[in-house]
Amino acid sequence: MTDCLFCRMVAGEIPADVVHETERTLAFRDIAPQAPTHVLVVPKDHHATAGLLVGADPQLLAEVVAAAHAVAVQEGLATDEAPEPGYRLVFNSGPQAGQTVHHVHGHVLGGRALTWPPG
Repeated sequence: MTDCLFCRMVAGEIPADVVHETERTLAFRDIAPQAPTHVLVVPKDHHATAGLLVGADPQLLAEVVAAAHAVAVQEGLATDEAPEPGYRLVFNSGPQAGQTVHHVHGHVLGGRALTWPPG
């Protein structure tokens, strides 16, 4: 999709601070971080929401989650053996949930205590 911000980032048309990449996923730092670590993980293929992605390609959604965990390990928020100190993985789905870019993306948040419920 030529008008999708994240598709354009995947294509290299718009610069991104990439921290992790696989054949089918891309992870980059959020430009308006809400925590010391705030990384977005997207599938390289365009899917509007997590629900639409799981219906079309459940394995790709699993790869997005695996990439998010790899980012958390890389950023020192977890290890493969333990969840310390921890991180939050958030998928906003639809406008009432706060999704502003309609290309599914997971937010990896960490580096500070994250309260519940979120805002």
